[in-house]
Amino acid sequence: MLRVMLVDDTQKDVSLLKETLVAAGYEVVAEEKSPAALLERVGEVQPDVIIIDTNSPSRDVLEQVVIVSRDDPRPIVMFTDDAGSDTIQSAIRAGVTAYIVAGMQPERLQPILEVAQARFDADRALRDELKNAQDKLAERKVIEKAKGILMQQKQINEEEAYRLLRREAMNRNLKLLEIAQQVLDVARLLS
Repeated sequence: MLRVMLVDDTQKDVSLLKETLVAAGYEVVAEEKSPAALLERVGEVQPDVIIIDTNSPSRDVLEQVVIVSRDDPRPIVMFTDDAGSDTIQSAIRAGVTAYIVAGMQPERLQPILEVAQARFDADRALRDELKNAQDKLAERKVIEKAKGILMQQKQINEEEAYRLLRREAMNRNLKLLEIAQQVLDVARLLS
């Protein structure tokens, strides 16, 4: 069962929305009248999805979305009346997963939440993949620099430098990256 937090930044009655969510099998774990301190409330109730109903997302609302998306990411669906292109772009950059204009129709709610969850999962997978690639590239740079230092200091070729790093890593039961970083640290100390 998907746990939903409702944030109503309007004067509208959201009881129909809540009823629709419950009827669709969702659990409404919190109803907030303001997005202020959203991160704190998200931490307390741990919803799977956040639904924000707002006439037009204010800077304060978007700031709270940015904080949640950075510190405790999860799908965020925003229902609004503001169809302005700049507002839409700002909301998406802030971390809104689905930006829905022109009100909420109860029959559309479940597909919207499913799409928001799927998009969030896809975005997270891409971010994780990018981070892994960046980490591997950074590791490779450290190893390449360490090989260069060994090649220069010991007058050996690249393959021999790599074997030397690998052998030392195995002998000391450390990762190749750790040995390479130690080589760089010593070289920096001695330069």
